[in-house]
Amino acid sequence: MNDTIEPSGTDGTGVTDGTGVTDGISDAEALRNLHDGGDYRRLAERTADPAVLRRLAQAEYPFVWHAIVRNAAVPADLLAELSVRRHTTWNDNYLLRLLAAHPALTGPALDDLVVLVAARLRAGDRPYQAVLELARRPELTAERMRWLGHLPGASTWLRRGITRALAERPDR
Repeated sequence: MNDTIEPSGTDGTGVTDGTGVTDGISDAEALRNLHDGGDYRRLAERTADPAVLRRLAQAEYPFVWHAIVRNAAVPADLLAELSVRRHTTWNDNYLLRLLAAHPALTGPALDDLVVLVAARLRAGDRPYQAVLELARRPELTAERMRWLGHLPGASTWLRRGITRALAERPDR
């Protein structure tokens, strides 16, 4: 699975003209013609229409949530809404990792994600990759990231990873 966030319409599933029209069908119209989870995912990957992304976020498919977060056009408030979605521990942790790496998640929403990741860490869900993505974010203090590494549920491996991520940050 591609973990990078790319502009909508560059994944080869269709050409969009920036107005939400792909292959002659608007993305809003495409919402009415979704047959399976793959259709949801493909639309989530290619659309730049925030209203369509919001409708797709209501789907119960976690891989659609992942596709939405990988879409560079996703609004920041929708990222925050998706952060509390739950499915299975693996899917939840992957979603948290994608959210932690998304450049549009900033300010209070990013702070809320740190709190959420801390709670999941304490619960034993082991969202280690999300913690490491957060540690790479220069807008979060090194002290706060080290704090995550000392919570119940953190491991020596995680603390070492946080130290490496902090050392590689551009603000260092």
